[in-house]
Amino acid sequence: MLDLGRTFLQSVERSPHALAIVDGDLKLSYAQWLTRIQSVAAGLLDLGLRPGERLLAILQNRWEMATLHWACQFTGIVIVPLNWRAKPDELDYCVRDADAKALIFEPVSADAVLGSPAALKILRIALDGAPHSSLSFDTLMGAAPRPDSVLPEADDVSLMLYTSGTTGRPKGVPRRHRQERAAALAHVAQNLYRRGERTLGVMPLYHTMGVRSLLAMALVDGLFVCVRRWSPSQTLQAIADHRVSCLYLVPTLYHDLLADPGFDALRVRSVTKLGFAGAAMNDGLLKRLEQAFHPELFVNHYGSSEVYTFSVEQRAAGKPGSAGRAGFNTRLRLVRLDTNSPDAVVAPGEEGQIIVELRGDEAFEGYWNRDDANAKSLRQGWYFTGDTGYFDAEGDLFVSGRVDDMIISGGENISPADIESVLSLHPAVDEVAVAGLPDPRWGQKVVAFVKPHDDVEQRGKSSCQQTSSVST
Repeated sequence: MLDLGRTFLQSVERSPHALAIVDGDLKLSYAQWLTRIQSVAAGLLDLGLRPGERLLAILQNRWEMATLHWACQFTGIVIVPLNWRAKPDELDYCVRDADAKALIFEPVSADAVLGSPAALKILRIALDGAPHSSLSFDTLMGAAPRPDSVLPEADDVSLMLYTSGTTGRPKGVPRRHRQERAAALAHVAQNLYRRGERTLGVMPLYHTMGVRSLLAMALVDGLFVCVRRWSPSQTLQAIADHRVSCLYLVPTLYHDLLADPGFDALRVRSVTKLGFAGAAMNDGLLKRLEQAFHPELFVNHYGSSEVYTFSVEQRAAGKPGSAGRAGFNTRLRLVRLDTNSPDAVVAPGEEGQIIVELRGDEAFEGYWNRDDANAKSLRQGWYFTGDTGYFDAEGDLFVSGRVDDMIISGGENISPADIESVLSLHPAVDEVAVAGLPDPRWGQKVVAFVKPHDDVEQRGKSSCQQTSSVST
């Protein structure tokens, strides 16, 4: 399999003049972008960084971050992207855990760098004049490209993502070039992307969804439109300005787009494909998006940083709640909640823990420096996700929650997600979350936290005011 550096060269050779990246007023073709990528790659090597060493990046979704990601794919340096909102102690832990040799940051993350003793001991490269730096990113940009540089191999590590999970310290997830490329190819195929697609770079590049959008656009000679910080109104403008054709967002961001006063179906008519991941989407939001966009394809992608694709449903609005079937590169099973064996498979309709085979092309091989996490999650060649679900009569997967989130009331297992989906269909409900609270009789009782639509809330206030007026 090709490494990612050669993958980008493919795009340059096929479509050198195609628009590749946009960030505000900056617009670069594939050929122009390659020149900058090669300069940054040479600059990193000039600093003494070597293949296999880790480089931390604490940046928003800007062209420099995307360029840095690709530069590392040309050098064999392992990029470790972190949340630009990281706190000093979080940054400090990751610098030490990754044994990072350098980090790149911007003013918004400067306080975290200053508050991290470990960060202050390594090489620090700043953008936009951020303080506490050793040198400027412009120094990298000024380096002369090295045309004779040896490209990495497909088995070399491409990046390491940190996944916080639900408890404990964040876990490093190293991923090889071949795993990242396989995941990007699957993303293209599963979303039916065509050559020349245009997407928003809004999901952060420290998240597997953001990385997938970046790599997928290169595979189809497409356009990556940077969105540095989430703003529904600015995002709607970017969609209109750049004729964005495909969106890949978490449900919360779709909710925000529809709620923005400036939303107009005419402004987003260029969008023909919708995809979501990262969380379940309730039935109400699915219906509203279908009516607003009328997409030719609406994909529910279910996966993780460890194994990019678990399953895919390409009829998200047609079969609400369904996570579909295993992705192109994946095998998955449901096993009993009380088992450590991948062979203790449950019957259709029965709830179990979702597990994924580690032989899949997109699967990681284990956590960085975390034997405890590996012992818990990796068993007999399978990744135990900690998610629960069931297969319906048609063989489609429905994700019901987390092993630890299950509500047990009167001896019965109750899925919060199922109740949330039903409540979300009520026209008065804007957002809803369901949880289990202690109960002396049932063990746990089901409680719903509901945010009503603004007009419902206003009608309620008006009614109260009228009642108060009558009573006086």
